[in-house]
Amino acid sequence: MKANYQKYILNFKQPSGTSRGVMSMKETWFIIIEKEGKRGLGECGILRGLSIDDIPSYEDKLKWTCANISLGLDKLLEYLIEFPSIQFGIETAFKSLESKDEFVLFPSAFTQEYNPISINGLVWMGSEAFMRKQIKEKIKAGFDCIKLKIGAIDFQTELNILKSIRKEFSISDIELRVDANGAFTPDTALEKLKQLSEYQLHSIEQPIKPKQFEIMAQLCEATPLPIALDEELIGVFYLKEKAHILKTINPQYIILKPSLVGGFKGSKEWIDLAEALSVKWWITSALESNVGLSAIAQWTYTLNNKMPQGLGTGSLFTNNFDSPLIVKNGTLHYDINQNWNFNL
Repeated sequence: MKANYQKYILNFKQPSGTSRGVMSMKETWFIIIEKEGKRGLGECGILRGLSIDDIPSYEDKLKWTCANISLGLDKLLEYLIEFPSIQFGIETAFKSLESKDEFVLFPSAFTQEYNPISINGLVWMGSEAFMRKQIKEKIKAGFDCIKLKIGAIDFQTELNILKSIRKEFSISDIELRVDANGAFTPDTALEKLKQLSEYQLHSIEQPIKPKQFEIMAQLCEATPLPIALDEELIGVFYLKEKAHILKTINPQYIILKPSLVGGFKGSKEWIDLAEALSVKWWITSALESNVGLSAIAQWTYTLNNKMPQGLGTGSLFTNNFDSPLIVKNGTLHYDINQNWNFNL
């Protein structure tokens, strides 16, 4: 068995904004395992400024992983505990290697084209006109669940946008989620949550910055609007620590990005702990290429979670790989008549 890796730059069709800044490109790396004439493919992607493994020695760890691939998956996952994106990459690469089709990791009714996955439409931050344009496009495309990034432009403007959506579309027409990416301050967060709740939102992701456990716990207890933890889960590696955070904060939801929280294994640990505490969850991609997105989508389908998932990011890039993934009427499909074109 041997392995190598290759870097790839994904370019956004248009710059995409969050409260952490505007992105025009996204770095990702592919791990390729070869054994007895077969290939296994996995994607390791980081989000600059967010991923816990966004460190200068990242490529050194990739080199080490490839040089030690013969250790096997279980041992590597132990050694790579602080590199969740590489954990995800090698999990998918090993799964790909052992699969009949290197791109079909979890055969199911999803990969056989029978059943799609319900997803939310993502609206990026920008000017009011830009955000309104995106919302109209998502509704026209058949989405009945829309997630808006908030926290970067004037808050009153954001409220006005939500108000205008609710004037036209009731809660039974459109489910609205918002993601603050930690933009609110602890002293203003509750008041902003109260104002947001007037527009019958499904939930808000990460209203304040992570690692403020007591304040977040107080918010989750007092909020009129369900809170979902997202960034809060990043950099939490061990089961005991995960359990402590969930018990302390007691959120309404958690959101799992396998590339950021330890791949499928790390995500499943969070899910099991959450379900034991009656905390709900959903899965989101972290701007992977179609290779990583497909792996996440296939795994997500096996979890049988009927909520809209955050898996509609494949069309954001100019140079993504052709794949069977198709977004249609607010759902993600795997079109078996479409071929993969993976060329680095």
